Amino acid sequence: MVQEKGTISINTENIFPIIKKFLYSDHEIFLRELVSNAVDATQKIKRLSSLGHYNKELGSLNIKVAVNAEAKTITVSDSGIGMTAEEIKKYINQVAFSGATEFMEKFKEANDANEIIGRFGLGFYSSFMVAEKVEIQTLSYQEGAAPARWTCDGSTEFEITEGTRTERGTDIILYINEDSLEFLEENRIQSILDKYAKFLPVPVQFGTKTESVEDGTDEEGKPKYKRIEVDNIINNTNPIWTKAPADLKDEDYLDFYRELYPFQDEPLFWIHLNVDYPFNLTGVLYFPKLKNDFEVQKNKIKLFSRQVFITDEVKDIVPEFLLLLHGVIDSPDIPLNVSRSFLQSDSNVKKINSYISRKVAEKLAELFKKDRKAYETKWSDIGLFVKYGALSDEKFYEKAKEFLLLSNTNNEHYTLEEYNAKVKDFQTDKNGQLVYLYTADAEHQHSYIQSAQKKNYDVLLMNSPIDTHFIHHLEMKLEKTSLKRVDADVLDKLIEKEDAEKHTLTKEETEKLKTIFDKAISNTNMKVEVESQSADHMPVTITMEEWMRRMKDMSKLGGGMNFYGAMPDSYKVSVNGNHKLIHKILSADEAQQTVLAKQAFDLALLAQGMLKGADLTAFVERSVEVL
Repeated sequence: MVQEKGTISINTENIFPIIKKFLYSDHEIFLRELVSNAVDATQKIKRLSSLGHYNKELGSLNIKVAVNAEAKTITVSDSGIGMTAEEIKKYINQVAFSGATEFMEKFKEANDANEIIGRFGLGFYSSFMVAEKVEIQTLSYQEGAAPARWTCDGSTEFEITEGTRTERGTDIILYINEDSLEFLEENRIQSILDKYAKFLPVPVQFGTKTESVEDGTDEEGKPKYKRIEVDNIINNTNPIWTKAPADLKDEDYLDFYRELYPFQDEPLFWIHLNVDYPFNLTGVLYFPKLKNDFEVQKNKIKLFSRQVFITDEVKDIVPEFLLLLHGVIDSPDIPLNVSRSFLQSDSNVKKINSYISRKVAEKLAELFKKDRKAYETKWSDIGLFVKYGALSDEKFYEKAKEFLLLSNTNNEHYTLEEYNAKVKDFQTDKNGQLVYLYTADAEHQHSYIQSAQKKNYDVLLMNSPIDTHFIHHLEMKLEKTSLKRVDADVLDKLIEKEDAEKHTLTKEETEKLKTIFDKAISNTNMKVEVESQSADHMPVTITMEEWMRRMKDMSKLGGGMNFYGAMPDSYKVSVNGNHKLIHKILSADEAQQTVLAKQAFDLALLAQGMLKGADLTAFVERSVEVL
């Protein structure tokens, strides 16, 4: 072969320092790019062979990655289609833009290294992020082809000479620069291959492995063994998402989940995705046990393109409420060098997003109809997905109405329609408004729940991380329905009836009671009101208005100190005008009135978990004295 020298067609400007500078934060992806190219070359020779266009033996098609710390080289080898010298000139020497000036202009719009590589066809050139020189040794599969060698030292100069490769395929040899010596450590390369190459469709070999094999027998006739080197294949070339669901058992799905997420609880169930029109998509999504913990669970879905790992930040591909799922999605319609702007604008990505949402809704509806009891036992985990989906996706909410459950403090579960039928006769107020009572903490608000149940009212349990938002969403969706926390007011005010209780206190007695309690409490954030309640209800009840508490809860969820978050807590002290203790306070002498009022007030604080520190100690000491 005639030696040839030339200039890479990007005018005379040196693009490589720019590549190194701007792609540095993502420099490990050089290995993904090179191994992916090797996979493509290997699959092409297999395809040519299957079509009868290549009739020689294919031999071993393993891709090999080798590190030589002494020579400071990393070599990626394949037995794929190889290249001729002319093909090197066509595919390697012509970078897909005219020069550094244009590159810099276009780079302004790019968000990350993936986008730059994808936009400008720089996959192979990512090698120069870590290499001071790159060498290609290649031999084309074509009959009579001569081996070719290409070298470049990171300038725009290249050299093509006769190569030394004697078998079909390509070696890419990187001479690692001083800034990137970390990549000469086998553990570093192993971690990158584990990340990007774990499920590649072609076997990838890295490092050496030995195993014992029988080697005859000794004098006593016992078998002898010797150690031999074997191919150390580091990837699973046929992961479950590439197989037909009919060929898989439950244990296969569980084994794969354990491989992806060791040491985690087993998933509740899974969905096998498989669609080829109007886009290509395969994958398996698992519903994990959430344990009501929202944030730590995200970013557990891995995105692949033809079995090459791309990212685990799948926010635009998967509906936001399903980011809590675990598993894998693989779509050849999503390019390997994917960018955020691509994901946000691509029509296929939007279709994939809708498809996944629909498949999840169908799966949940199927589980609910097939075995409602089993579905209800999983609701504490499933509920977070379903409520999140109902909040964030209108189409999902419409489907979810069939299988979205409301749970009460008796651990009973109802669909929206069922619950409406259950409570409308008892919990509709005098204005025709249906009131759903709820608790965020059944243990903490036990006395309030008990009072509600005495009136045959039902109390829902709303204690998931998103229920503050979900409650507001239900009020918007359900006709003439409001939700009130069971400790937001006295019961007769929460659900006002025509035949509400009346108390027999005179106006003077009512004013006197307010004065007694104001003196005993001496707290401007506690507003005393004398209410008409049943005689068997608590003598004093402390409540915070529903709207006030919601605003404060919202401000906490938002993480900021907005107007409501900065406001001091404000409570209502409801004195039950029908309770005999209140009548006793009215008839006691002045000193005793203050003691009894303070005691009744502290009991109310205790019921709300608000009596602490010195106030709790004083209450205990006073209780002993009163007794």
